[in-house]
Amino acid sequence: MGAVLRVSIWLAILLLSWTGSAFAEWQIRPGVGLNLGQNTTFVASQPSSSPGKVSWGAAAAVIGNVFGIEADFGRRSGFFPSKGAGAGIVVGSSVTTMTGNVTIALPEKMAEYTLRPYFVSGAGVMAVRIDQASELLSVSLNMKTIDIGGGVTGFLTKRIGLNWDVRHFRNIGETPDLTGRTFGGPPALSFWRAQMALAIRY
Repeated sequence: MGAVLRVSIWLAILLLSWTGSAFAEWQIRPGVGLNLGQNTTFVASQPSSSPGKVSWGAAAAVIGNVFGIEADFGRRSGFFPSKGAGAGIVVGSSVTTMTGNVTIALPEKMAEYTLRPYFVSGAGVMAVRIDQASELLSVSLNMKTIDIGGGVTGFLTKRIGLNWDVRHFRNIGETPDLTGRTFGGPPALSFWRAQMALAIRY
């Protein structure tokens, strides 16, 4: 969890340092979403796409005329099929992401009364947990990750709006050898997240 702490501290420093005239507003965006296009080497089989297994999370951002910075948190329980879904050995699972990102948005004046699109990319930590009937096959692993995507935000009032966002998450860097718990290579996981959020502007 040391990597998570370092990312949090780094983001806090950036947010505190850049909230001057270069940035126009704060945004808090709690939301729910779905995971799509998953790909993994974990023995727990392909991640579940069963309906009802939604992800949830929140983002805190400082948005300027074009550039901004953002801290994004997301979590999905039941990411891998459980016994009830026919996997047989998986008791429970979750995938949690925490990333620090840079955003590039359409200039504020150009999107004053319409949806404002943006591009986002960053890096952080992906925590994978798979509890299996056999403790020897269980996984608890933090991996470095990158994310890239984009979205749009539109405000219904001066303070309240809606946000739609699509991102791709993929682990990077070296990972430990989990012999017997992966197939086709070292631990790896990638997926898309489509999310809708409430946007609260300060």
